[in-house]
Amino acid sequence: MNEPQPEYVGFWVRFGASLIDSILMMVVLVPVGRFFGIGTSLDSMRFDSPANIMVNGVLPAIAVILFWFYRQATPGKMAIGAKIVDAKTLGKPSNGQMIGRYFAYYLSTIVFLLGFIWIGIDARKQGWHDKLAGTLVVRSR
Repeated sequence: MNEPQPEYVGFWVRFGASLIDSILMMVVLVPVGRFFGIGTSLDSMRFDSPANIMVNGVLPAIAVILFWFYRQATPGKMAIGAKIVDAKTLGKPSNGQMIGRYFAYYLSTIVFLLGFIWIGIDARKQGWHDKLAGTLVVRSR
C-alpha cells in the first residue's frame, strides 16, 4: 500500500507562524530585557554587552531549539498545525539536524532573505535552511 504524501507547508503559512513566534518572543524578552536594563527599541538589538548577547541571541536560540527538540515545532508552527520532519524518513529529525537548521537560518537571511523566499519557489517548500539540514515542514497529522 502506498504511503500518503506529506502536505508541505508553504511560504505564507510559515510566514504567519513566524509572526506568531516573533510576537511571543517579544512578550517574553522585552520584560527580561528591561530587568537587565536593556532598552526595548530596535536600537537595543545590538550585541555589545553580555546582557544584550544573552537576551537577543542566546535565549531565543535556546528557546527555538528546545521547542524543535521536544515538539518538532515552535508555538507558531504548532498554531498552524505544522511540524519539522526529516526529509528522507519523514520522522523526527536528529538533534544535530535541528541545531544545524537553526544556524542555517542565518544563511537563509544573509542574501536578501532569499533562503526564506525559496520556500515559495521550491516543489517541497524547503528553504535553504531546510535543504542544508535535510528537513521539511509538513502538516501535523
